[in-house]
Amino acid sequence: MSLQSIKPKISYRSDAGNVVDDFYVPCMTNAVLYRRAVGYFTSGSLSLAARGAARLIKSGGKIQLITSPQLSAEDTEAIEKGYESRGQRIRKLFETELEQLQDELERERLNALAWLISINALEIKLALRVDPRTGKLGRGIYHEKIGVFEDSSGAMIAFTGSQNETTGGLVSNFESIDVYWSWDDPHGRTRAKAADFDDLWAGAPGNPALLVEDFTEIAKEVLAKFRRDQPPEFDPDEEQVRRTKRGPRSPQIPETIRLQDHQLLGIRNWVAAGGKGVLQMATGAGKTITALAAAVRLYEQMGLQALIVVCPYRHLVQQWCREAESFGFDPLLAFESINRWAERLTAQLNDVHSGTRKFMCVLTTNSTFSSDSFQSRLRYFPATTFIVGDEVHNLGSENLASALPEKITLRLGLSATPERWFDLEGTARIFNYFGPVIEPKFTLKMALNKGVLVPYRYVPILIELDDDERKRYLEISAKIAKLWNADAESTSLKFQLLERGRLVASARNKLVALTQLFSSTLQGQSHFLVYCGDGTVETETDLGVARQVDEAMRLLGSDLGMRVSKYTADENLDQREVLRKGIDDGTLQGLVAIRCLDEGVDIPSIQTAIILASSSNPRQFIQRRGRVLRRAPGKDAAVVYDMVVVPPEEGVVGESERSLLRKELVRFVEFADLAINSGEARAKILPLQKKFNLMDL
Repeated sequence: MSLQSIKPKISYRSDAGNVVDDFYVPCMTNAVLYRRAVGYFTSGSLSLAARGAARLIKSGGKIQLITSPQLSAEDTEAIEKGYESRGQRIRKLFETELEQLQDELERERLNALAWLISINALEIKLALRVDPRTGKLGRGIYHEKIGVFEDSSGAMIAFTGSQNETTGGLVSNFESIDVYWSWDDPHGRTRAKAADFDDLWAGAPGNPALLVEDFTEIAKEVLAKFRRDQPPEFDPDEEQVRRTKRGPRSPQIPETIRLQDHQLLGIRNWVAAGGKGVLQMATGAGKTITALAAAVRLYEQMGLQALIVVCPYRHLVQQWCREAESFGFDPLLAFESINRWAERLTAQLNDVHSGTRKFMCVLTTNSTFSSDSFQSRLRYFPATTFIVGDEVHNLGSENLASALPEKITLRLGLSATPERWFDLEGTARIFNYFGPVIEPKFTLKMALNKGVLVPYRYVPILIELDDDERKRYLEISAKIAKLWNADAESTSLKFQLLERGRLVASARNKLVALTQLFSSTLQGQSHFLVYCGDGTVETETDLGVARQVDEAMRLLGSDLGMRVSKYTADENLDQREVLRKGIDDGTLQGLVAIRCLDEGVDIPSIQTAIILASSSNPRQFIQRRGRVLRRAPGKDAAVVYDMVVVPPEEGVVGESERSLLRKELVRFVEFADLAINSGEARAKILPLQKKFNLMDL
C-alpha cells in the first residue's frame, strides 16, 4: 500500500467531483494511520471524520481522532461544582447528540467507527479549552481541522479546509480542501501538520490553554449501539454504493408481500369513499402495509407526488421508515431538531415542483407536524398529496386537529380504536377530517378466525390485598361511600377514587404472584413482556419505595437471574432498537414496560404478556393484547396473564366497589371471550360476578 500511487491534486471541491471517491477512499485504502482533528463534537463531524473509514477495517489501519465538545455555562458549572465528572458530563452530551441522529448515511459511517473502536483500531481524545491562570474549563472549543494520512513507508498526505460543520451538524453539502504530500513538499507543510497533530495528541505540553483527555473507552460504549452485525465494506457515499441506491427506485409493493383480502377490501372501499375514511383494523392486522399499498396504487394510477405520515411517537416513525423503504420509498424523517429536517424538506419540495423529483415521502410526529416550522411548509406540498394519520385517535385533540391541512383531500386514518375515551368532541374532529370508519371493520375476532393473528390462552390471576393495603382500602372505601351518596361529582370523591385506584394498581401481592409465576410455570421463559403500572410499591431491600417497574426488574433480574431490561420513556430511540433486537435474537428474555409498548411498537416474537396493572381505557388493553398476537416465525400461539385485585371480603359491597370491579372485569371478559380457553377463563371470574352482581358482563 502506497500513498504515492494516488497522484493527489492540490485541492478538491465537492462541486467539481466526488470528494469521497476522489480523495478519502484512495487515501484510506493505502494508509495504515489516519490522524484526524475535527472541530465541533457532533454526529456530523464524526461522520465527516469517518468518510472512507470502512476501507481501514479491511486494510488493518488505525485512526487517531481529536475532537472538542462545546460546553455550555451549565455544563462547566456542573463539572466545577463536582455535580458530575468531566467524563460523565461529556458522555451525556455525546449520547444526547447521537440520540437525535436520523440521517442513515451518518449511521452507516458511525457503524464503521463502531467496528474500528471495537477492534482497538480507533482512539479518540478530547481537546478542552481551559483558563491557563485558574485551570478551570472554558467555554470555547478547539477549532483546528486537519487530517494526515500515513502509509507503511512513512509517506504522508495532509489536508486542511472547510467541512461545513455547525453545532447542529452539517448545513450544506459543499466542501473544499487543500492537500499537501510529503514526497513533493519543499516547504515541509505536510510534516508540519503531522507534527502539530502529534503535539496535540501528546497532550499539548506547550499550550496551557488546552487540556487533552482520552475518551476512547467511553466512546466505545456509546458507539456500540451503532455497530451492526457485519462491518461495512464501502463508504455509503462511494460511487458504486450510490449507483445501486439511485437506480430507478419508485414506489412499488414488494414481491415478498401479498396483500390479504381484508387489506385489499379496505383499500377498495377507501377509494370508493372518495379517498377519505378511517381503517379500523385490529392491532397486528397490517394497517401500515395497507396504507403504504394504498399510496403505491395512488402513485401508479394518478401520479401521487407526496405522502405525509403523522405518528404519535418517534419510535413509530422509525417503524414506518423500515416498512416504507421496503416499498421503494425514500422517506424523510422529520422530528425533533429543525436543523435536521427543515432544509431537506424544503429542497425536496422544490425538486417536486421543478419536476426533478417524482415523489416524496415525509414521516413525522404529531408534535413536529403541529409545529410552526412544519405547518409553514404545508402550503408548498403539491396538489396530489396523501396524508395518513397513524393511531389517528391521537389527532382528535383540539390543538392537533386544527393543524390538519384542509388543502390535502386524500386522507386516511388508521387505528384499532378510533373513538376517543370520554371525548365525543375529539372523536367528532377525527371523523370530520378523515371521514367515517370504512366498512367492514376488521375486528380482532375476524383476525383470529382468518389466521392473521395467532390464537391465545388467557389466564386471569386473582390478587388479594395484604393486611396494610386492606386496612387502607377499607378506610378509603368508607370515605367514598359517604361522598358517593352526598355528591357523585365532587372533587373529593374523584380524589378518593383515584387514591384507591392507585392502591389497587400497585398492590404488593402482584409482585409476589409475578415471582411465583416465573419460579414455576414460566421458569426459563423467553420472549415475554411485563406491563407495569407507573405507581410505586414498598421494597423489600431498603424499606423505601420504588416504581413498580423497577421492583419488577429487581425481582426478575437480580433475584431470579433472568435477562431482562426496562422499556420506558427513559430509554432513547437507539436503546429501544437494541432492546427490540435483543428480544428477537434471544439476547434478552423479556422486557418490563410501563406505557411505551401500548401503541404501535412491533416486536412480533413476543409470545407471553403479563399484565400487572392496566387502565380502564379499553384502547390500552386492546393495544396490549395486539402486541402479543402478531405472527412471527415459529410462533403458533400466545399467552396473556392478567392480574386483578379482589376487593376485601369484609368490604361493603356498594356501588363504588361494583364500579371498580366492573372496570377490571370488562377487560377480563373481553380477553376471555376470544381466548382458546374461554370457558376456563370465564369460570375463574364467575364467583366475582355473582358476588358483586355483575352477571350482565
